[in-house]
Amino acid sequence: MLINCIAYLDGRKIADIAIGEIHNYVRQEDCFVWVAMKDATDAELEQMRAEFSLHELAVEDARAGHQRPKIEEYGDCVFAVLHLVEMLDGELHVGEVAIFVGPNYILSVRNRSSVSFMGVRDRCEREPHLLKHGSGFVLYALMDSVVDRYFPIIDALESELEQIEENIFTKGKARSNIERLYALKRKVTVLKHAAFPLMEGAGKLHGGRVPAMCVNTQEYFRDVYDHLVRINTSIDNLRDTIAIAMQVNLSVVTIDENDVTKKLAAWGGIFAAATAMAGVWGMNFKNMPELDWAYGYPFALTTMILVCVALYLRFKRAGWL
Repeated sequence: MLINCIAYLDGRKIADIAIGEIHNYVRQEDCFVWVAMKDATDAELEQMRAEFSLHELAVEDARAGHQRPKIEEYGDCVFAVLHLVEMLDGELHVGEVAIFVGPNYILSVRNRSSVSFMGVRDRCEREPHLLKHGSGFVLYALMDSVVDRYFPIIDALESELEQIEENIFTKGKARSNIERLYALKRKVTVLKHAAFPLMEGAGKLHGGRVPAMCVNTQEYFRDVYDHLVRINTSIDNLRDTIAIAMQVNLSVVTIDENDVTKKLAAWGGIFAAATAMAGVWGMNFKNMPELDWAYGYPFALTTMILVCVALYLRFKRAGWL
């Protein structure tokens, strides 16, 4: 689906144009065309390929989807794939945007995502002195928008981790804690798969040999790269903290199991003492003086009770009960 197709001249919008008119504008000097599409069909991608002379391999990647974040060059065209990560009802949803950047055009194809880039276009149009840099600046604006949306997700994941940590030492929640930690670890991994490869790609757009359309915007791409470094550092810290929380949670489980074992052993010892005495006095041999003693029965019960109470107090002081 075509969202918009607009031609710009010297950083200012000149017209909304039809797809069939694109080739007329890309031929003009200081003019570039910005096309945005969502869930494009094969026929629409083929039409874009013909209008912009896109490389067939890049178009094939955009058509297939589910690509690893990357930035590649095909002649005078830069092809970028970015993951659009959204937090929906506590779960991460991953979409994708494929971006084709040429000297006088930029085409973005968004798939499986409700994220809109209308704010990016409005921002660029409010800054014609920057938009006159052409497609290179638009690529920066799109990347910056995608990367900036990673920060709130990191904040949400950190808040979720803090909530779990508060319950780690709460009895009876060990199983739910470990389940939540593993679920959180999967979310962090999803974000890592989106941010880390993109950092490698963004490094190609500043310093050294960079694509021609990005020469005048290298400092902007360096800013995106710095943001990605911060994001990846935060993700690594999250992963380390989650790993520590898992170890602590398992240690708490082990401690709880030891406490249960101690209690069982203590009660077992108490009952074993009583059972041993009852077994001795219950053998019913003929020559057992206690059998003919009038106070034998209450003496036996009193002795067993005293021994059990003494053992109970001893185990209580030892912290086993």
